[in-house]
Amino acid sequence: MAKEAKFNPVFAENRKARHDYTVLDTVECGIQLTGTEVKSIRHGEISLSGSYGAVLKGELWLVGADIAAYRFGNRFNHEPKSMRKLLVHAKEVADLRLKTEAKGLTLIPLKVYLARGRIKVALGICRGKALHDKRETLKNKAMRRDMERGM
Repeated sequence: MAKEAKFNPVFAENRKARHDYTVLDTVECGIQLTGTEVKSIRHGEISLSGSYGAVLKGELWLVGADIAAYRFGNRFNHEPKSMRKLLVHAKEVADLRLKTEAKGLTLIPLKVYLARGRIKVALGICRGKALHDKRETLKNKAMRRDMERGM
């Protein structure tokens, strides 16, 4: 009997990241959350716009992500704009630190999703695009679309 494909919902996607940056590689990270943060994310109340990853004191952090306060939370609710620790192996943290410092790359969260019952963050190792690169990407996309319509 074939194994059933599991549906992994995507809670948030940073679509602008692929427009503004060239994604060279991706890393799947866990994220350290409190209970009200998990409930808020499962309701889709998270925004990745303007957020980035940073290596601080040998740890990987998600900076600038906005997780809205849980509607039914009480005085123990979380801070919406606080930094959140990303969970990866120490060797991966060291590799990411070297890449971001030496090569001028940046860490951009691409999406937040559920995998194997845990909330994960897809972190992209990215290089910024210049304006002419963005225009060229849009032109190529339009040409591909026109060719597919013609066939």
